[in-house]
Amino acid sequence: MKVLLLLLSLVCTAVGLSSLRNLLESDGRPLELIILRHPKVGECKLITLRRTQVFKRLAYDSIHLSRLTTPSGDERLSLIAYNEDILWARVHSLCANGRADLEQSRMQLTQKRDYLKGIYGPTQAVLSSAESVSPTLESPAYPPLEIQPLITSGPSENRVDLVFFSDGYLAEEKGKFIEDAKRLAGDISNNQTFNTVKPLLNFWAAFSPSNESGVGTGGKPKDTPFGLYRDGTELRGVYYAKPDAARAACLSMGDQCDFPILMGQFFEKYDGHELGHSIIDVGEEYDGGYAYFGVNALRNHSAPVSWAHWLTNTSSHHARPERSVMPMQAYAWTLLNVSTPWAINFSASGLYSRHLVRFSLSGIPEAADLTVEIDGENLNWKPMPDIGVDRWHYDIHRNGGLSDGVHEVKFKLENEDREKEAQLCSAEILEFGDENEFVSSPGHYGLFPTFSEKNTTTYRPTNEDCLMRIVTTPNFCKVCAEGLWLALLQRVDLIDGAVAGCSQDSASGQWSRTLDVNLVPLAQFRSDAVAPSESYTIKWSKDGLALEEFANKTRVELDDAEGRGLYLVEVTFATEEVLVDEENLLTSRGAYLVIEQCDTLQNLAVGSLGE
Repeated sequence: MKVLLLLLSLVCTAVGLSSLRNLLESDGRPLELIILRHPKVGECKLITLRRTQVFKRLAYDSIHLSRLTTPSGDERLSLIAYNEDILWARVHSLCANGRADLEQSRMQLTQKRDYLKGIYGPTQAVLSSAESVSPTLESPAYPPLEIQPLITSGPSENRVDLVFFSDGYLAEEKGKFIEDAKRLAGDISNNQTFNTVKPLLNFWAAFSPSNESGVGTGGKPKDTPFGLYRDGTELRGVYYAKPDAARAACLSMGDQCDFPILMGQFFEKYDGHELGHSIIDVGEEYDGGYAYFGVNALRNHSAPVSWAHWLTNTSSHHARPERSVMPMQAYAWTLLNVSTPWAINFSASGLYSRHLVRFSLSGIPEAADLTVEIDGENLNWKPMPDIGVDRWHYDIHRNGGLSDGVHEVKFKLENEDREKEAQLCSAEILEFGDENEFVSSPGHYGLFPTFSEKNTTTYRPTNEDCLMRIVTTPNFCKVCAEGLWLALLQRVDLIDGAVAGCSQDSASGQWSRTLDVNLVPLAQFRSDAVAPSESYTIKWSKDGLALEEFANKTRVELDDAEGRGLYLVEVTFATEEVLVDEENLLTSRGAYLVIEQCDTLQNLAVGSLGE
C-alpha cells in the first residue's frame, strides 16, 4: 500500500524561498570541500568536493570551517556550507593560489562530481595533489577494498563511521585482520571512553592485501597499501608514507567513512587519544606540545571559563589557577648506551613544596637495565609489568620541594645488551604548591597549568584525569566527554526516520492513521544500559495543536478522518554527561505532511488490482 509522507528538512524552515530549491535538490545535505593548505605559504591543494551528511545548526548563508594539522605539517581544512558560491568565496580568501588556478580546480571538481553522479548517483569528486593543476578526471590511486561491518548502530548517512584499513596483512592473513579489527572496535566502543556514545557510531573493516607482512621499522615502510612504519623501537609511534592513498580510500566510501584508522599488522593497542583530537576537535593537554585549543583549553585565566559548569567548589565563570611550574622538559628521543649517561641540568626556585619526575621509555623491559637519578639519588624506577619493548610513561612523585639552584636528572643504561634498542623518549620536571595551592586529588575540576614546548601557559580542566593529558588513562574528563557528545550530535540527527502507515480494526473495519518515528537507540531505547542517567522527551503536534496524549511516545495513531495534516515532532535527549548545550544539538525536530486518508488509499489500491 502506497502512503504519501513528505519529510520537510528542519533547515528548510530557516531559509528563504529562493534557497529552498537548492536545499531540496541537495536532499538537505550540505557540501563539504576538503583542502590541504601550507600554513606559512598559504598555497592550497583541493582534495574533494562532496555532499556530506547532516550538519546541525548550519544556516544556508553561513560556513563551518575546521582545521587539523597533518603529520606533514599541512593544515587539513574542512569547509561545510549549503551555498556553493559562499564556499568558493572562502576558498579564495584562504588560499594564496592564483584565481585562475583555483577556478580551474573548481571546474575539475564540479565536472568530476557531475560525471560520477551520472554513473553512481550522488557521490564525491576527488582530486590528487597533482590534479590541482591538471584537467584530468582521474582519481588518486587507492587499493581495492573489501568492506565488512564490525559494529553498526544505524545508517551511515546518520552516523559517524570509523573504518579500520588494513596495512601489512597478506592476502592469506585477511581473517587475522578481521579479528584484530573486531577486537580494536570492541576496545574503543566498550571501554569507558566511547561506550556511552556507541549508538552514534558505526565501525567497519576495509581489507586490502599487502605484498609484505608487518609494519616497517627504522623509518622504512614495507610494500603495503599505506606504507605504515615505525621510526624507532617503540611500538606506539606509527607513521604512514602514503597519505594520498589513505585519504582517497576513505573518500571512496562516501558516508561510510568519516574517520579512517590505518591498522598495521602487530598493532596491539589503541588508546583513543588520537580519535579525541579528530572527533572532538581538541588539542593536547600534556606538556611540551604546540596545539592547545578546543573545549579543554583556556589561554587566559582571567577570561570566562568555558567549563565553568564543571568547576569544583565554585559557581563562578572564573577560577584560580592551580600553582605549578615546569622547570625542565625535553623530548630526547635518544638511544641510550652504557658508556655515557644521558643527563640534563635545570634550575629550580625553591618556592614549591612538591615535585614530579616524569619520563617515557621504550626498549627497556627490566628494572636492572636502567638507573634513573635526580641529584645523584636513585629513584628506584620500575618498568610497567609485561611492557616488553613498548613505550610507557612513568611518574615518580616526590614530597618536598627542590632547593633553589641547579639540579641534574640522569638516565644511565646498565645493560649493554639493550643498546640500539633502549630509548629515552621524554623527560620532564614539574613542581607544585601544597594541596591548598594545587589540588592533585582525582575528580577536581579547575584551572590546571599546561606548559607548551616554548613554556607558555594554557589551562586544562583537571590534573591527570583525562586521556588527552595522560594517554594511559582510560577516560576522557567530563569536559572532553561533553565535547564528544556535542561533536557527534552535530553530525547525527536523533531521528533516524519516520514511517506513515494505516491500521484497520478487524472487528469494525475502521481505519486509523499511524505515524512512527525511529530514534537513535539512546536512553530507554538502548540495548545495553549505561551508568549515566539518560532520557528522551518526545513532543507531538498536529496543525499547530499539541497532541498531549502522545507525549514521550514514538507513535501517533488517530482516526482516519482526522489523520490528514502537518505533524511536528520534537525529540530532546538528556544525559548527565552534557550539562550545557548552547546550540541545542541534543534536540531534533521533524515535520511530516500526510495528505491522503487510509480508506482513499485502500480504494486506490483495490482499484489498481482489479484493472
